[in-house]
Amino acid sequence: MLDFSAVTSGSQTLAGIAAGLTKTDLYQLTDETINVMQEIITDTVDADVTFVPLDPQANDTFGNSEEAALAWTLGHVVVHATASSEEAAALALVLARGLQVEGRSRYETPWESVTSIAQVRQRLEESRRMRKAMLDAWPDEPHLDTIMTYSFFPQAGELNAIGRFILGLYHDASHLDQMREIVHQASASRV
Repeated sequence: MLDFSAVTSGSQTLAGIAAGLTKTDLYQLTDETINVMQEIITDTVDADVTFVPLDPQANDTFGNSEEAALAWTLGHVVVHATASSEEAAALALVLARGLQVEGRSRYETPWESVTSIAQVRQRLEESRRMRKAMLDAWPDEPHLDTIMTYSFFPQAGELNAIGRFILGLYHDASHLDQMREIVHQASASRV
């Protein structure tokens, strides 16, 4: 997996990390990320998916204001992370085709509908398939000179298709410790 610590600290941009990557790398990085998520949930049971963890730092500034301080369940984290990475893959495809990104391309499975570990595993594998399918749709010679005209945050830099794709992986990575903590708390509650 990519080490995003330099991006998090502000000493490197995502564009800087993307500069050394190829489309082939994106397939491998997708597999590595999904594999880590699958490893995190290896020993989970259905009750762990809807377990509400203690999360005093819960603060969803982009969601529904009534749920801003809601601690996320494992199912919630997984559907959120996969939706963000699928959006990144879709927008990377647009850039790879030489077009500018206009607006969002996001669908998130309603987290309340994810109540079993089988659903979580299926969602992860579906996301893997979807991300790779979007990479398959890239032209043989992607337009890596097409740069997004807006930036999410200063550490992003000027993102081309590869950079936009890894923005999704960066987002996935930001939720891995959260997933581990939820699984840890859920497991401890069963003892």
